[in-house]
Amino acid sequence: METLPMPLDSLAAQNGGLDEFRITAPREITAMLKQFQDGNVLLNLNGSNGAMLSTTLWSLDPNRGQLSFSADANMPVTQRLIECDEAVAVGYLDSIKIQFDVQGLVLVRGIGGSAISARLPRELFRFQRRNSFRVRPLLRSSPLARVRHPAIAEMQLALRVIDVSIGGCALFLPDDVPAIQAGMVMNQVQIDLDADTRLVANLRMQHATVLNPEARGARLGCEFVNLANDAERILQRFIDQTQKRRRLMSLD
Repeated sequence: METLPMPLDSLAAQNGGLDEFRITAPREITAMLKQFQDGNVLLNLNGSNGAMLSTTLWSLDPNRGQLSFSADANMPVTQRLIECDEAVAVGYLDSIKIQFDVQGLVLVRGIGGSAISARLPRELFRFQRRNSFRVRPLLRSSPLARVRHPAIAEMQLALRVIDVSIGGCALFLPDDVPAIQAGMVMNQVQIDLDADTRLVANLRMQHATVLNPEARGARLGCEFVNLANDAERILQRFIDQTQKRRRLMSLD
């Protein structure tokens, strides 16, 4: 994955500004940073002098407006980064690239180790590749794909949709259903993602992943074949709405 900062000036010129990517709500900023902290997710701190440190978010204090990153005070790159006083942090949550400025870098030494302290950012930028960003439908929607088995014409299946992206979806195939071979095409699959979202598409089975024994089935990775424009619009709207709902749920 690309760990260098996105060029914000050129992005703003291409998209008429950065509002599409910008997050400024304090609660949302804190919630997203907490995901990095709780998941011990790697972040790269990029200094203006070329110094780059791979680290993790060690502490987060919204009340004081401070955060800190794990660091080894004896590493030359740590010293070079501190000299910049500010850096750009880049990391990934799932397929989403998160970027934010960190200012007021200070090396803090303690008995248990050292850390780089900085001010809490006032804004974050999130970038996602629309063709690869996947969302899991909310469980209460009971998403299903109604499909005819490509090798057994008379067999109608209703398979649970595990996740979906603009390029394809993953379906759950129970272990008591005959296998579907890679490369097979399932035509006119009716996909019901929620009460308001239905589309019809052709799917090509790409690969199958056997899940743990308790799951009693396999995950089928499928790609859309020549997805119609109207179906693509429906799907993109669903992905955007599901993403927003999950972000709001993380704030509760």
